[in-house]
Amino acid sequence: MAFTPRVFSGIQPSGDLHLGNYLGAIRRFVPLQNTHECIYCVVDMHAITVWQEPEDLRRRTYEVAAAYIAAGLDPKRSIIFNQSQVIQHAELGWIFNCVARVGWMARMTQFKDKAGKNTENVSLGLFAYPSLMAADILLYKSTHVPVGEDQKQHLELTRDIAQKFNHDYRKRLKVLGFDEEYFPLTEPVIAGPATRVMSLRDGTKKMSKSDTSDMSLLYMMDDADTISKKLRKATTDPAPLPEAVKGLEGRPEAANLVAIYAALSDKSPAEVLAQYAGAGWGIFKPALADLAVSVLGPIAAEMRRLVGDRAEMDRILRDGADRARTLAEANMKEIRQIVGFVR
Repeated sequence: MAFTPRVFSGIQPSGDLHLGNYLGAIRRFVPLQNTHECIYCVVDMHAITVWQEPEDLRRRTYEVAAAYIAAGLDPKRSIIFNQSQVIQHAELGWIFNCVARVGWMARMTQFKDKAGKNTENVSLGLFAYPSLMAADILLYKSTHVPVGEDQKQHLELTRDIAQKFNHDYRKRLKVLGFDEEYFPLTEPVIAGPATRVMSLRDGTKKMSKSDTSDMSLLYMMDDADTISKKLRKATTDPAPLPEAVKGLEGRPEAANLVAIYAALSDKSPAEVLAQYAGAGWGIFKPALADLAVSVLGPIAAEMRRLVGDRAEMDRILRDGADRARTLAEANMKEIRQIVGFVR
């Protein structure tokens, strides 16, 4: 079956947005709206798998939506909304809870990382949320999802759930006249430098809002002075920049800063090294700081403007939710029929 090329992705409003969210996700969302139907969600239902202060959740929901728009997403071309306004996400998530297997969930490395040794005391939602993630994607029969390396396992699970649903209901699908592949096997979109941005203090660790040091990451709403200070103080090694990418092997901090420069300047790491080969960090880090300020500064300013206009943000999110709900309900009517629910 030929599915409409459609992109879905979402970001949790569970912490302040940082450079990793921008380079690893948001920046790569924008060009896709030129080639695909695009649905970009603020996944606030996912956020509450761990405790969120309600007012912080609301504030961050607006901030994520504002970041989408400030980075270049057009809410008239792309559908932008927050997940909890479209209840069909939760409805399909429950159906997928009944399709997915416990063993599949237990193998999710992100659950193991977040739960640690305390698996008996974490929420059931944290364990089962990959089913809801699959529902987010498949509710719209999305064909492509821009993901970072750490989300590939969840997308593989989404494909497994789609495949099992198609298999389990194949006879019913045939009786009802549907194609036997009701859900697509969604493909990942992983491209460009800095798809996985690392800590500014330790190049072997991913940039994360859970890090105890604010100096390890750049927040999207940091001011120019803070951005410059953090990048100038970023951990490096004593050697100058090499002439070729191979020379970055075994130098995680150097590789991370070069990748960040490449992503912000729309160049390849090889092109960056051709420009700065042999340069010391006293030259490169100030140049990177200037570049980051020039790219992130206008986005941060627009985010602040949008967040300050709650009426406008509410209008955008309601409009996006209405459009998403229309697509979602059309598919859910079919899914309820396939499953055998009486309506």
